[in-house]
Amino acid sequence: MNLDLDKINAELKNKSPKEIISWAISIAKNAVITTNFRPYEVVILNAVTEVKKDIKVIWCDTGYNTVQTYRHAEELIEKLNLNIQLYTPKQTVAHRNVVLGVPSIEDPKHAEFTKQVKLEPFTRAMQEHQPDVWFTNLRKGQTAFRDSIDVVSVSKDGILKVSPFYNSTDKELDAYLIEKNLPNEFTYFDPTKVESNRECGLHI
Repeated sequence: MNLDLDKINAELKNKSPKEIISWAISIAKNAVITTNFRPYEVVILNAVTEVKKDIKVIWCDTGYNTVQTYRHAEELIEKLNLNIQLYTPKQTVAHRNVVLGVPSIEDPKHAEFTKQVKLEPFTRAMQEHQPDVWFTNLRKGQTAFRDSIDVVSVSKDGILKVSPFYNSTDKELDAYLIEKNLPNEFTYFDPTKVESNRECGLHI
């Protein structure tokens, strides 16, 4: 997809998330959305499925989510009738706990851990679905890297990455949740990131 990102982002600068989503869907041949059901994920899941109900929702489940996250995921899958495409690591958590455990971010083995539980399932999902448009819930202010991109960017694999709520604040997302009567869940843990301002490698 040969697009002028600077021009597109300038044109989308004052558009609403719904308008951004509608634009992206209009040019997509095979759009997907990825989710891990972290806090505020329900916002983009609801917004995108309001425009395209049957969009494929790729969930790469590390196996280390909290009980609350799994319950939240089940609630949203049913409430929004999500077309979930589930991807999990090739090795079970129980097996990995014996041979690798959950290394700290300072441990050299943490890179292998991240590869096994997140990067490999994600790569497998993208290879199987071959999307040209990828919806994400990246937002400005989350990490230094995310501050450097914009509403529309291109992934390292050449996929058009669209973040409709890139410029939205928590307050604005809270208002969206109230307006749409949607649940949220803050009891979330990502063992590949640990700290909220770290990247796990999917988006860089």
